[in-house]
Amino acid sequence: MKTIRLNSGNKIAEVGLGCYDIPNSMTKQIVFQACQTGYRHFDTAVLYGNEHEVGQGIYQWLESSKDHKRSDVWYTTKLWNSQCGYKQAKAGIKLCLEKVADLQYIDMLLIHSPLCGPEDRLNTWKACQEAVDEGIVKNIGVSNYGKHHIEQLLLWEGLKYPPAVNQIEISPWCMRQELAQWCLQQNIHVEAYAPLTHGYRLSHPPTDFIPILEKYNIDMAQLLIKWSLQKGYIPLPKTKTPSRLKTNIALNFELTDEEISTVDQPDAYDPTDWECTDAP
Repeated sequence: MKTIRLNSGNKIAEVGLGCYDIPNSMTKQIVFQACQTGYRHFDTAVLYGNEHEVGQGIYQWLESSKDHKRSDVWYTTKLWNSQCGYKQAKAGIKLCLEKVADLQYIDMLLIHSPLCGPEDRLNTWKACQEAVDEGIVKNIGVSNYGKHHIEQLLLWEGLKYPPAVNQIEISPWCMRQELAQWCLQQNIHVEAYAPLTHGYRLSHPPTDFIPILEKYNIDMAQLLIKWSLQKGYIPLPKTKTPSRLKTNIALNFELTDEEISTVDQPDAYDPTDWECTDAP
């Protein structure tokens, strides 16, 4: 799998497995199978309730061969709103690490949303920066942040490490072009969650998509993931179906500019998840 270099200098796999809403009883096995299939980037959160199981799936793969190295795999988690604020974040980071103690460190820690307010956002970032200095977290970023939230952080006098990513919902029906392009201009990579629209649009492709699907012999999921990649984003498709693990990263085709324009839906605004990029 190809990698992308972040502003931290570290490289991240260009496609990650989103682990939201994967039942705990299935998570360890799905993550292990994903590692076997070629995934090297996994995204979870305190909110998802399966951090430990994601970590165990990765660790099972690491233990399955002496050729597998911890540095080969990227593990992301996110602090929930109740863990915002300096003391709360310090405790939250410690708990996040304890859940995946076998992994030894967290590759990426995100603030899950901006909803805790301006002061707590900065105090949380202070705790995140300290975690990087301590070596228990390698990279830090934000999620669901709007431009004004990131600008507040970039202008903060206490800033030591700018956010490596902003993870936001992006699909052709929720393109967020202005925000995404602005982030990229700031050298903040964009992780696209729910790139498959939580499955809502996979069964009935728009009529003008069908010639593209037939030309490359692909399905809607593959088209949407490739669209996201060619936009310069890091998509995080989720699946709990083992057979889908392989097809979601079987992306050996390139869309033409005309085909990308066909998939683009710039006049649509249909998020499938929460919207808080406009929060105070």
